[in-house]
Amino acid sequence: MSAPAGRRSTRRRTVRRLPRTDRHGAPPTPAPHRSLRSRAGLPDLTGAGRFVAAHAVDSLGTGLLFAFSVVYLVHATHLPLADIGAALTLGNLLALPAPALGAILLDRYGPKTVVAVANLVCAAGFTVFLVIRSAWQISLAYLVVQAGINLYWTAARSLVPLVGAPGEERLWFGFISSLRNIGIGAGAAVSAVTLALFGPGSLHVFIAANAGTFLCAAVLFLTWKPARSPDPPGTPGPPKEAEAQSPRASWAALLRDGRYLLLVAANLAFVLAQMVPPVLLAVYVTDTLRAGTWLPGALLIVNTATVAALTPAITRRSARHRPQHAIAAGFLVAAFSFALFAVPLAWHRAPAWIAAAVLVAAMLLFTLSEILNSPALNELSVTLAPTRANGRHQATFQLSWSIGCAAAPVVLTTLLSRQPLLPWLLLAVLSLLATLLTRALTAPARPHPHCPEEPLP
Repeated sequence: MSAPAGRRSTRRRTVRRLPRTDRHGAPPTPAPHRSLRSRAGLPDLTGAGRFVAAHAVDSLGTGLLFAFSVVYLVHATHLPLADIGAALTLGNLLALPAPALGAILLDRYGPKTVVAVANLVCAAGFTVFLVIRSAWQISLAYLVVQAGINLYWTAARSLVPLVGAPGEERLWFGFISSLRNIGIGAGAAVSAVTLALFGPGSLHVFIAANAGTFLCAAVLFLTWKPARSPDPPGTPGPPKEAEAQSPRASWAALLRDGRYLLLVAANLAFVLAQMVPPVLLAVYVTDTLRAGTWLPGALLIVNTATVAALTPAITRRSARHRPQHAIAAGFLVAAFSFALFAVPLAWHRAPAWIAAAVLVAAMLLFTLSEILNSPALNELSVTLAPTRANGRHQATFQLSWSIGCAAAPVVLTTLLSRQPLLPWLLLAVLSLLATLLTRALTAPARPHPHCPEEPLP
C-alpha cells in the first residue's frame, strides 16, 4: 500500500542502479577517454588499425625521398640537371590520364582494390628507379610512379566514408593529414641524417625501402576490413527497377553537376596555393628578399610541424560548422597570408629579423588556411559526389591536383621573374574568388557526430 498523500514514507528502500546504456543498448565510452579523444580532435579509431598503419607506412616511405629524389638521380645517372628535370616533367605529363583510368576502376571494383593496386604500381615504379641510367628510363619510371600516385588519390578519398561513423569524415581527413605530415617529416629526417653520414650512395637503400613500404601498404589495405561496406561487385544488388533509376557513370553527368565543378575550381585555387612551399618560397626568400639561406628551411619546418601538431584539434572545432564555412574562412586567411608574404618587398632597408618575423607570421597564417581548407575540401569531394558511380567525380577532383601541380612551377616562377609582387597578388585574388565560390558548395545536411541532436549552424 502506498504512503498517505502529503507524508513521506520512512521505510528505507534499496535501489540497485543498473549501468546506463546508449540508445543501442551498448555501455557508453568512459568519460575521461572520450573527453581526451575529443579534445585531441581524433576520430574513433576502433577497428581502423590496418587503415591507419597503411597511411603511416606509406607516408614514412614517401618522406625518405621527399627532398632527395633528384639528388639520387644525379648520382645514379650522372646526367645534367636540366635533362633530369625535363625527363621528370615528361613522366608527369604522361601520367595525367591516370585519374580517368582510376575513375573506371573505382566504379567497377571499389576504392579498396584501386588503392591497393595503386600502391603496387608505385612499388614497381620505384623498383625501376634502382636500374635507371638514361633520361628515357627516368621518364618511364616516373610515369609509373606518378600514375600510381594519381590512381591512389583518385580512390583514397572514397575510403574515408567507409572507415568510421557517418559525419566523422572531416575528422578523418584532418587526422590523415596530420599523420602523413608526421610520417613524411620522420622519413625526411632519417634520409637527411643518413645522407650526411654516408653520402649519396646510401640513397639506393631508401629507394628499395620506399618500394617495400608501398608493398606493405598494399597488403595492409587489402587485408583491412572496413567498418562500412561499399557493396563490392558480385554482392546482391537492388531490384532492377531501383538499379535503373540510379545514376549511371558518365562524363556527361559530371559536366551537368555544376556544384561539383565549382568545388573542383575552388580546389584548383587551393592546389596553386599549396605549391608555394615547394616552388616559390625558397627562391623568393633567398634571391628576391636576400633574407638568408636558413630561412626557407625554417619556414618549412614551421609549416610541417604546425600541420602535424594542430590539424586534428583545429579540424575538430571547425567540424562544428558546415564545410563551406570552413573553406571560406580558410581562403580568407590564405589571402591575408599572401598579402603578408609580399610586405617585405616594401621594406628593403628594414633589418633582416623584421623580414624573418613577417615571413614566419605569413607562414603561420598560410598553415592555418591549409588546416581549415584541406579536410573540408576533401570532405565535400566525397559528400557532393553521387554515392554510386562516383569514380568520374573523384577523377576530376584529382585532376585539379595534377593540373595545379604541373602549372604552378611555370606560372609562379614566370610571374616572380616579371615582378615579385605578381605571384602573391595572383594567389590572393584566386583565394578571394574561391571564397565567393563556396556559397554554392552546400553539402547534404547531416547531424554533427558529437552532438546528434544539435543542428549545424
